[in-house]
Amino acid sequence: MSLQHQQFLNVRLTAHYFGGTSLHSLDNMHIFTLLFNLALSATFPSCSSAKRNDAPIIGVLAQEVFEPQPHMTSYIAASYVKFLESAGARVVPVMVNQTLEEYKSLFNSLNGVLYPGGGVSIVSSGYATAAKIFYELAIEANSRGDHFPVWGTCLGFEELAYLTSGENLLSHTNTSGVALPLNFTKESRDGRMFKGFPADVLSALATEAITENSHQWSLTTESFNSRKELKNFYRVLSTNTDGTTEFVSTMEAYKFPIYGTQWHPEKNAFEWSRPYIPHSPAAVKTTFYMADFLVNEARQSFHRFENEEEEKKALIYNYNPVYTGVKSAFEQIYFF
Repeated sequence: MSLQHQQFLNVRLTAHYFGGTSLHSLDNMHIFTLLFNLALSATFPSCSSAKRNDAPIIGVLAQEVFEPQPHMTSYIAASYVKFLESAGARVVPVMVNQTLEEYKSLFNSLNGVLYPGGGVSIVSSGYATAAKIFYELAIEANSRGDHFPVWGTCLGFEELAYLTSGENLLSHTNTSGVALPLNFTKESRDGRMFKGFPADVLSALATEAITENSHQWSLTTESFNSRKELKNFYRVLSTNTDGTTEFVSTMEAYKFPIYGTQWHPEKNAFEWSRPYIPHSPAAVKTTFYMADFLVNEARQSFHRFENEEEEKKALIYNYNPVYTGVKSAFEQIYFF
């Protein structure tokens, strides 16, 4: 491919991503500005070293197992741990059924929290209870300038929608075990999540089926748009459809570092037991750019454990993952 051809494709992609601007309406200065801004966002870190925590620790919510056994009453899929570690964070498991004071203490020790996918209730489970406490603490902290990111994947995305709206607004969709391209919205050009992505990965996300979906329930765009609590709180970055129903697939809060993906960015690099999980170079890059974004958000938090001993006792390193790929959708699982 000639350099001129490659530059032309880059311009077309940038114009498409930043709101569908017509290529023919752009003069050379506008083209240069779009490309320069994209290059800047992909080159420079989100915060200076003077205002950056280079040892972030992120909590991952555990959830109840379907068939509890001794010492195996809750779990975390290891892919979420690897996802965060791949971008330079350490992980602490957030156990279910802890006291409010224990959760508050842990919140003040962590630099962010991830609500993983799974199959428990978003209303009445131990996972839901812990998620609600951390969500409310995060809203309070961020409102006073104490940066604390919250991320929800799949079930975690659905949990965020429930916590923000106060209602279970999910609808059944045919999206269990399918990879899809993202339909970026016009609002995505103003969003934070994808600004650091290189042009080739954005192009792949928009045109290739590299976001893996493993959910039977979705937040339809109709339900989202009918609730001012959601519309006023979240910017929709992408949507998808199962062929019949359009649903929100990526969102971020306008005023808070709260993010949700109905799809699974962690699976592309770390899960292999299902044939519909994409493993192309662009798919794997998506895993790492998403992880990099979240961990950079956590680097803006300066919570810390009271001492090194307490920190070491809390880390996921105290537990060993079990290989479960022969019978599970997860290659490895941490049981608690």
